[in-house]
Amino acid sequence: MVILTITIQELHLYSNFNELATDILSLAKEILPDRLLFLSAFTEEEQVVLQLSEENEDIAIKEGMSLNLQDTVCCRIDFHSGMPLIFEDISKEPCLNDLREILTDVNINSYLGIPIVLRNGRIFGTLCAVHQDAKTFNEKSIKMVERIAKMFSYYLELESVAYRDHLTGLYNRRFLDKMFRENASFAGSILFLDLDGFKKVNDVYGHEEGDDVLKEVGDRILSIIDAKKLPATAVRLGGDEFILHISKHLTNEELADLADYILLQLSAWNDRLQDVNLSVSVGIVPYEASGSNLDSLLKKADDALYEAKNSGKNTYCFW
Repeated sequence: MVILTITIQELHLYSNFNELATDILSLAKEILPDRLLFLSAFTEEEQVVLQLSEENEDIAIKEGMSLNLQDTVCCRIDFHSGMPLIFEDISKEPCLNDLREILTDVNINSYLGIPIVLRNGRIFGTLCAVHQDAKTFNEKSIKMVERIAKMFSYYLELESVAYRDHLTGLYNRRFLDKMFRENASFAGSILFLDLDGFKKVNDVYGHEEGDDVLKEVGDRILSIIDAKKLPATAVRLGGDEFILHISKHLTNEELADLADYILLQLSAWNDRLQDVNLSVSVGIVPYEASGSNLDSLLKKADDALYEAKNSGKNTYCFW
């Protein structure tokens, strides 16, 4: 399964997200008035219940609860086809025997799951309708709820454009500004990454190859975050400049180890690109838990990056 494009953290920055989620659920409730409806989002490992149409004492689903994704019915949806998943009487579905105890515990016996997928194919989550008893779903109602879910996906796309780099899919400077303000009370670090030899990629192989390299760099930075299990945000400032913002305190030794790993991961390329000696230089600025200014930190990180470039490239320097 593909991780969602939009993180739970990012949703909190969207304008009017809660109001729109309420409206979406209200519309769906008019179509299926006797069902409990909820919006959920997926991470790589969990399903997070974002909002309910109403509290329901009979069904043990609450706003904000996180479920192991593999233990949910929603995980069974075919997101690639975009088809809804329907179980009118779960007690009679042998394919759900492995989830029977979980579904009994939350008291769900009928289920409609509508996939919410962005146009780029990335999975967001689901719009679901459930009931404690066996219930039928007519085709017209399903189609109408599908349209509502599609409307919601359009909203998600419009909002995400404001915070995403169009080429790599990483976050942009606007998102970094907002995230930094929200986490200004915590210590952290800024790592400023700049590719060595990238101009030659464009000159020798063309801008299309250059764009492919930038996309690959974005993917590798995200893999670094996953491999190191970092509470971090990856940002493309523009061109071949990237920021890794770490929102927790790391020692200089830990940051040096991370920088060495970044150098290793971003300096190994295929035979075709060996001619340009593509690598990366890194400027590092740790900061304290209060009184830090993002613009000032980026300037310091840029200065440290300049020192790394002057030291022969493919290395890192602390400010």
